[in-house]
Amino acid sequence: MTTRRPSRLGALAGLLLLASPAMAQDEGGFGRGAPGVFDFYVLALSWSPTYCETASRRDDRQCAPGRGLGFVLHGLWPQYARGFPSNCSAFERPITRQAMEVAGQVYPAEGLARYEWRKHGTCSGLDPAAYFSAARNARAAIAIPDAFKKPTTDARFAATDIVRQFVAANEGLRADMMAVACTGNALQEVRICFTKDLRGFTPCPEVVRRSCRSQDITVDAAR
Repeated sequence: MTTRRPSRLGALAGLLLLASPAMAQDEGGFGRGAPGVFDFYVLALSWSPTYCETASRRDDRQCAPGRGLGFVLHGLWPQYARGFPSNCSAFERPITRQAMEVAGQVYPAEGLARYEWRKHGTCSGLDPAAYFSAARNARAAIAIPDAFKKPTTDARFAATDIVRQFVAANEGLRADMMAVACTGNALQEVRICFTKDLRGFTPCPEVVRRSCRSQDITVDAAR
């Protein structure tokens, strides 16, 4: 399978050599897995206005009036071709202060960063600082389309329009390499599939199949 490489990801190669080699997975396992044993990553970017409107335990710092947040990092998730590993806690390493400093550069809340490390990071084969660095750099490699850079008015889009705008803004990204998630008719997040070494994007049929298909998605303004 041939993938194209976004130019801003080259610096990640050395970092991700810390991970163990992947083994082929053809099962829908949603429980524990072995660190480093997965096929690709999903970078999940949440639309903060929707989270702040709907989350029952929302983070006050993220949702404070005037923050004006649009897309924020939800997580970097190891994936199998079918299913994903999670909570590889038997291999969990302590999160150092230095690791949390890295996480604080990109996650909207410390609690979210810690949760993401336990559920997903422990399956990456990386230590906490390296995992948070990988998430930070993968996020930095994604260009947010102009229409989603802190919009000041509410808008509506078809899911295909959201995909089209991300594809246009990111060299090498295709529609079969990302998905749009909705909660009701509101934009929840976008999920972009990266190769395991994070050098480029990769097709991810199972992720795409779960994409929202709505032709009328509400995108609330950043506040």
